Amino acid sequence: MSQMPRPTAMSTCPSCEEPLESGDRFCGACGYDLSAVPAPPDGLPAVTPAADGAVPAENPAVDWPSAPELDSSDTPAPVHLPTDLQGTDSGGSELPSAVRFDGVPEQAGESAAGDYTLPAPDPRTVPPESLATPPAGTKLCVACRAGQVDRDGYCENCGHAQPRERDHMEQELGAVAAVSDRGLRHHRNEDAFAITSAALPDGTPSVVSIVCDGVSSATRPDEASLAASRAASEALLESLPRGTHPQQAMHDAIVVAAEAVNVLAQEPGSAREHAPHQNAPACTLVGAIVAKDLLIVGWVGDSRAYWVPDDRTAPAARLTEDDSWAAQMVAAGLMNEAEAYADERAHAITGWLGADAYELEPHTASFKPDRPGVVVVCTDGLWNYAETAEEMAGVIPADAAHRPLHSAQVLVGHALDGGGHDNVTVAVLPFPVPPAGAGSA
Repeated sequence: MSQMPRPTAMSTCPSCEEPLESGDRFCGACGYDLSAVPAPPDGLPAVTPAADGAVPAENPAVDWPSAPELDSSDTPAPVHLPTDLQGTDSGGSELPSAVRFDGVPEQAGESAAGDYTLPAPDPRTVPPESLATPPAGTKLCVACRAGQVDRDGYCENCGHAQPRERDHMEQELGAVAAVSDRGLRHHRNEDAFAITSAALPDGTPSVVSIVCDGVSSATRPDEASLAASRAASEALLESLPRGTHPQQAMHDAIVVAAEAVNVLAQEPGSAREHAPHQNAPACTLVGAIVAKDLLIVGWVGDSRAYWVPDDRTAPAARLTEDDSWAAQMVAAGLMNEAEAYADERAHAITGWLGADAYELEPHTASFKPDRPGVVVVCTDGLWNYAETAEEMAGVIPADAAHRPLHSAQVLVGHALDGGGHDNVTVAVLPFPVPPAGAGSA
């Protein structure tokens, strides 16, 4: 068993050099505390205190200050602060007296001692013209408007998480505008839209809007809605200039959109190995075409289109019929509309785009409005808060035909103010098509 070494007893007092007895803890002559100075190990020279009580150092170049002794009042000796002594770093140079923030390395890649990079300036206290423009390909933080966004989607200045691109989208294209928002309850936006215009064979313009709502109970609903809206829009851009009748073009575009969603389900068997019971990607679709004196709508699911005349004394109208449980109950005469839509099964859809759909039945309808107005194309995230045509007409601004983007923003705001329980997407199309150059003021 190993033991701790014991110190060797001293023969004389280090203070007065009086002889000591073995086991003495204090000098009998001067009262010196013998435990304060241990005996040196064998073979090493003893360190003898100087007359003033200071222990001589091996390096005489360092002038160590002496701690004053206690006076008769037993007042503790003053403590020396670290700043009272001149220090050096490991390289032998003097330490900086303060941290500098204004130092700039002479060359890129060099770092001067004591120089630190400051965070981006606070835009609330710095003039806008003094804020640096981020390099091409980088994004500016939406919160502080000063820091750059890293690859993970966080601001390098304030750390704020940036909203995803689809959380809120707005687009205006002359005579049509659309807005989509994630809402206040969903963790992502599963809606999508596409707006465009195409010239008919005789040169007259036609305006197109497609709105899709991803089915949340299916897998990857956000991908389904995006694929469907893009495919339908591209199909219409190809068929309308060729002279295809707008109603037939809408029907064909819905079929193309369904095929695009079906493709998403064609994944390797191993991809769904851990979730074999998930439904295939799915979404609903509603679209509108304004071409000359015709208004064409097409849909599958429960997204809707409304007609709101500029003259609000004239009646508004709902142009679509839902593919839903509630609509089937009303059509069969089993419930009235109020009872059906009050049921918890009301929004269970009976038609959608996707590989799991029972049968694809695109619905299309053609109208010839006798007065100017606007077409509201939207998902249930909006019409849940303005269900009837009269309610929708009461929410949309009176100047909607001249300011479609502003009107779409107002409608989305109405849904958010109502609770925003779902994603909200709406497109506003003036009818007839305004002259070139007309749009929002």
